[in-house]
Amino acid sequence: MHYIVCETPGKLVLTEKEVPVPQPGEVLVRIKKVGICGTDIHAFAGNQAFFTYPRILGHEVAGEVADPNGQAGFNPGDKVAIIPYVSCGSCIACRAGKTNCCSTLKVYGVHTDGGMQEYFSFPAELLLPAPDLSLEEIAIIEPLCIGYHAVQRAQFTPGETVLIMGCGPIGLAMIRFAALEGARVIAVDVNAQRLEKARSHFGAAEILVAGESLANQVSELTGGELCPVVMDATGNKQALESGLKYLAHGGRYLLVGLYKGDLAINHPTLHAKEGAVMSSRNATKNDFAAVMELLRTKQFPVEAYVTHEARFDEMISKFGHWTQADSQVIKAMVSF
Repeated sequence: MHYIVCETPGKLVLTEKEVPVPQPGEVLVRIKKVGICGTDIHAFAGNQAFFTYPRILGHEVAGEVADPNGQAGFNPGDKVAIIPYVSCGSCIACRAGKTNCCSTLKVYGVHTDGGMQEYFSFPAELLLPAPDLSLEEIAIIEPLCIGYHAVQRAQFTPGETVLIMGCGPIGLAMIRFAALEGARVIAVDVNAQRLEKARSHFGAAEILVAGESLANQVSELTGGELCPVVMDATGNKQALESGLKYLAHGGRYLLVGLYKGDLAINHPTLHAKEGAVMSSRNATKNDFAAVMELLRTKQFPVEAYVTHEARFDEMISKFGHWTQADSQVIKAMVSF
């Protein structure tokens, strides 16, 4: 079978190996679609945290069962979603139900090889039957779960104002789910096209272009009170360090985007506001179930989210373009 490996930063290679043989407890899956996310792009650029080379990318995966390998509940041809997080089940986080931040967590396509290959043998417990979703919908479940988990962490009160920085794939998911929770969403980005899409398709009530006057604009929109919730989906150092400027007294600042390095914040500002600073990592099985239901009931604008697609054999030639700021990509997808 064929697979694509990121051998070193900036170098993707198409090569071959044997089809894997499923081990006890595993199901052989024929990969049908793989979404490209910021993690893949940062890995390609060489600035992704928790990453080593060579690595087969791909953790946003839609597949069909090729060989159930005796696992109950699976039949050849069944459509399945993949939870790409391998947790230990016994550490302090796992015992508390927080498998998304397991102390020894491994994510397919990041810490271990992922789905950018024609077949993959997955543990049966990480597969979710998805008979009533399209393959395209299945392939975006995982990034939507990142946004959904973050919104649940924020614990919105209906009517609360939330500032969401970044209108990439995760940010747009956060905007949509925050709006569904009844929040008043102010979306911020440097890209006017993404901002307009955030308003027209994903539920942002207000949109602002990031810049020196942003704090004043946020103040004007909130009657000087600023925002009870601020969420970052950029992973950009400058944006992450600026979030407290927009946070109301007594507010919650949620870091969803990941920056590879140290951050500096103004402690007197945080202290004066008694601000709560939280992070949000990955998602749980419950988040997957919730997002799948939202997709089944057509509460997420899939057609506005998936903007680019390529065949598996075209992926390497397309990938460099997808990483460019002017590509207008929101979610790119590879089809097998």
